[in-house]
Amino acid sequence: MRIARRHALTGASAALALPGRASAQAAYPSRPIRVIVPFGPGGGTDILIRILDPYVSRSLGQPLVIENRPGAGSIVGTEAVARSEPDGYTLLAVDSTFCINQGLFPSLPYDAARDFAPVALLANAPIVLLAHPSVPARTLQELIALAKARPGALAYASGGNGAPTHLGGEMFKTAAGVDITHLPYRGTGPAMNDVIAGHVPLAVNGLSASRPHIADGRVRALAVTGDRRASAFPDVPTFAEAGVQGVDMYTHWGVLVRAGTPGAIIQKLATAFDEAVLRPDLRQRLDDLGFVPAGGGPATYGEAIRRDTARFTEVIRAGSIRPD
Repeated sequence: MRIARRHALTGASAALALPGRASAQAAYPSRPIRVIVPFGPGGGTDILIRILDPYVSRSLGQPLVIENRPGAGSIVGTEAVARSEPDGYTLLAVDSTFCINQGLFPSLPYDAARDFAPVALLANAPIVLLAHPSVPARTLQELIALAKARPGALAYASGGNGAPTHLGGEMFKTAAGVDITHLPYRGTGPAMNDVIAGHVPLAVNGLSASRPHIADGRVRALAVTGDRRASAFPDVPTFAEAGVQGVDMYTHWGVLVRAGTPGAIIQKLATAFDEAVLRPDLRQRLDDLGFVPAGGGPATYGEAIRRDTARFTEVIRAGSIRPD
C-alpha cells in the first residue's frame, strides 16, 4: 500500500509540475538573456552578435547581455555555458573554433555533442590568401610557381595553431602541392601587423578582418575561398577559379544553448536569430563586413557542426596540427 501510495503521489506531483513548467516555457523570456562570446571584443563573433542584438532583443522582448569571456582558444567561455542551467537564459555565440577544438585537443572540459544543443546558424565567411606588395607574384599561379622554385623559403602568418586561418593555409599547401612555412600568431591582429610591415610575406586571414588592408593596398589578395567571388572584392578570384581545387575552408557563426533546454525555448530563440540575420536592411551591412548571412534553425546548424567537425578533424590529423 505504501509503495502504491508513493507511486500515486509521485504521479500526482509530476502532473502538478507539468502545468508550471509549461507556463514557464510560455512566459520565456521573463528576464535578460546572457550571451557568452568566448573571444575578446572586436572579433568576428563579437561584431556579429552586437549587430544582431537590437533586433533579437526586440523580438524576444528582453535584452541580450553580451559577455566576452576569452581564454584557452574559446574553451573558457564554452565551458561556462556547458555548466549553465538548461533554461535558455545563457547562450553561447561561437565560430568554427567550436568544431575545430574537437579535433585539435585530445580532451576538453565538456562534450560538444552531449552538453550543447544547436539553436541557429547565423553566417558564413570566406578566408583569403594575402601577400605583401613586395612579393613578386600578382596571381595565385605565380605564387605557386614561386613557392615551388623556392621550397620552404616562403612563410604565411595565421591567427594561431588550429585557427581556421591555419587550417585554410594547410588546405592550400596540400591542394597546390607547395612547401611554405606556417608562422602562428596569437590572433589575426598581430599576424596582419607583421605582414603589413613586410616581416612575413604571406597571410591567410578572414576576409572581414582583411578588408581595410586590401582596400588601402597594404596587402594584395590572391584568392578567396567559397563558390563565388566576394562582393566587396569582385576582382579577386576564388581558389577554384585560380586553378586550385579543394581549398574550401571558411568560418561559420552560430548560437548554442545547454543541452536539455526545452525545445519550445530553443525554437523561440532560433526564430528570433533567424529573422534578425536575414533582415533585408542588414544584408548590405553584413556583406560589407565580410559576413554572408546564412540562416537556419537547430537542424541546419546541427548538421553544419557535424559536417565541419569531421572535415576539420581530418585536416588537423593529416597536418599533425597541435595546439599552441
